[in-house]
Amino acid sequence: MSDTGVQAPPDAGLSQVPFPSLVAEMIRRLGDDPDRPGMLKTPDRVTEAMAFLTKGYAESPEAVLNDALFDEAHRNMVLVKDIELYSLCEHHLLPFFGKAHVAYVPNGRIVGLSKVARLVEVFARRFQVQERLTEQIAQALWETTQPMGVAVVIEAYHLCMMMRGVEKQNSKTITSAMRGTFLEDQRTRDEFLRLTTSVHQPL
Repeated sequence: MSDTGVQAPPDAGLSQVPFPSLVAEMIRRLGDDPDRPGMLKTPDRVTEAMAFLTKGYAESPEAVLNDALFDEAHRNMVLVKDIELYSLCEHHLLPFFGKAHVAYVPNGRIVGLSKVARLVEVFARRFQVQERLTEQIAQALWETTQPMGVAVVIEAYHLCMMMRGVEKQNSKTITSAMRGTFLEDQRTRDEFLRLTTSVHQPL
């Protein structure tokens, strides 16, 4: 948006400006000097950090999961609990962070456990809203592994609520997404929710 409040067209030439230069200009507009000693390398650091925090755009759930599917007759719930996640809210580009609990009931195939955590990373490392992130994880696991059921719960704190706006420090947002037997069978759903909400002693 220009100084007159008019939105600049997308072809205004900014696509040719190096990312560190854009960061330096942002620093100037916010009232600081990107050329002072403490901030000389900040534009480069921000460029590297943002590339890491959004690396999920260059990854796909199929690539993560397809090489880690194994034939196995196990037909009971598999739960990977307390997967740490860090993402950026697409509304303010501020972090939200918390834990994901991902469960599925296999239907002849299981997936490598570390790949479940990697799947969470694929979608978390993008500009997100928690509601969509939860659904994307569930749908990707549902489509790729074709299990009997999938359940995902995410608990997260949002800095856009904690640092600005309403400034509520202790509010936690919980979202869920379920497919298959977790929707159809209350006992399976209740078992998943009990396991995700119970507190276990460290191993």
